[in-house]
Amino acid sequence: MTVEVICIGDELLIGQTVNTNATWIGAELANFGVKVMFSSVIKDVKSDICNALDLALSRVDVVIVTGGLGPTKDDVTKSVLAEYFKVDLELNQDVLTRVKAYFLKRGKKMVDVNVRQAELPKGCTILQNDMGTAPGMWFDVNDQVVVSLPGVPFEMKYILKEHGFPLLLDRFNSKPLFQRTLQFQGIGESYLADRISDLEEQMFSDGLSFAYLPSAGAVRLRISGKCNAVDEELITNYIIELYKRFPAYAFGEEEESLSEIVGTLLVEDGLSLGTVESCTGGAIASELVRVPGSSRYFRGSVISYANEVKVDFVGVNHSDIERDGAVSEVVVKQMAENGRRHLGVDYCISTSGITGPEGGSEEKPVGLVWIGIAGPEGVVAKHFLFGDFRERNIRKTVLSALNLLRCELLEINTEKK
Repeated sequence: MTVEVICIGDELLIGQTVNTNATWIGAELANFGVKVMFSSVIKDVKSDICNALDLALSRVDVVIVTGGLGPTKDDVTKSVLAEYFKVDLELNQDVLTRVKAYFLKRGKKMVDVNVRQAELPKGCTILQNDMGTAPGMWFDVNDQVVVSLPGVPFEMKYILKEHGFPLLLDRFNSKPLFQRTLQFQGIGESYLADRISDLEEQMFSDGLSFAYLPSAGAVRLRISGKCNAVDEELITNYIIELYKRFPAYAFGEEEESLSEIVGTLLVEDGLSLGTVESCTGGAIASELVRVPGSSRYFRGSVISYANEVKVDFVGVNHSDIERDGAVSEVVVKQMAENGRRHLGVDYCISTSGITGPEGGSEEKPVGLVWIGIAGPEGVVAKHFLFGDFRERNIRKTVLSALNLLRCELLEINTEKK
């Protein structure tokens, strides 16, 4: 099965909205051993849609189209598809009932324009959308398939997971791969590859494939093979070996987040956590509370961005800031220790750094961050030098702090990596 993805929307072309749909579809299809051969972004204009469909159907088995299914007059994709496949739009009563129920459930008035959501090309297979009002549409084109979906990411994902992917896999008799993805924090892609070159050679000889998937502050290593007992055992053994080699870096698998893993460890031992944040401005606390049930262990946070707050509210010694600066080992240690006491928690994370793009010096360049962890056994602090980009520096600080806490909870020596 070969696939092309066509994403429709002016907001994508002008950069107002990031095209995450194509990325997600490609990643999900890769789990089934299916590659997206082509991907494009076009305007919601009849000629562009028709030209893109003509080209796609000349070279792939499946065309997945996202966007252009809104109820307003500028969304023309649905009517263009009806004309393209030479059918009329007709009001579907089942879909109309669902649209009415959608608004009723939310206590909102349904306006006449929303009825258009239930007008669908005659003969298409309707893919139910329980997350919104616009259903997906499936068109059979001889031996090919065109799937049209809403552009809203969580609606598109729901329809494909619940309906689209199962139908496609059954239609084209595609077999999923067996894959496991191990996540690393604190080691770059090239350094990781260099340290596992021997394993890479072994995986090649075993007929397995692998891919490095880097992001800000983390790297994912995905190992793939056939869905059989032999490959599954091989991949599992490689994952075990990687965990052994990199206890301070390898933190979880698949979609596990560091905040989830840290939360689990805290719950298991009945421990509590707080943060005192300067350069991260509450980003660590925000990451922690994204996890359902985080109230069981997370007590709160102090955002001590200004030095006056560090001194007056956290209790950092003013003379230490004068002597060593706010971005220093002595200051983050006091932030963590005093925060632990004031918040009444077992562990406290502290951060202080220069995230940029200004504020650096030769002695303390942009990207320098100190992270402190105070716990029952005392306080530790580590410094990092991340880079020149503010948002990436903040993200890397969040992940590094959580991973440092993970290592503390598991008694992993981070000095020997």
